[in-house]
Amino acid sequence: MARHGVGLAAVRLGQGFPFGTLAINILGSALMGVLVGWYALRGGSQPLRLFLATGVLGGFTTFSTFALDGVFLLQRGENAAALAYIFGSVGIGLGGLLLGLLAMRTLL
Repeated sequence: MARHGVGLAAVRLGQGFPFGTLAINILGSALMGVLVGWYALRGGSQPLRLFLATGVLGGFTTFSTFALDGVFLLQRGENAAALAYIFGSVGIGLGGLLLGLLAMRTLL
């Protein structure tokens, strides 16, 4: 439901670019960084960590939709938008994960 809500909110930014999937994957990456940072510094239940990382965040983010949106942009001839989306998703997603890790290291 959270993914659907973000997708609906992102429609306001325009429908020609997959803003929703981009936002979901970046937010999910940042939250994964927070989760991993928390567990690295504070520890905790391994089953809960797996549930949150693979269940909740794995269900929130979506690689298959990311790939599909990238292909649709390429098929429509929007090569610059496709490259921005693909590299932006990966690059900003990695950046979000790193920021989440750093936030936990700083706060904890």
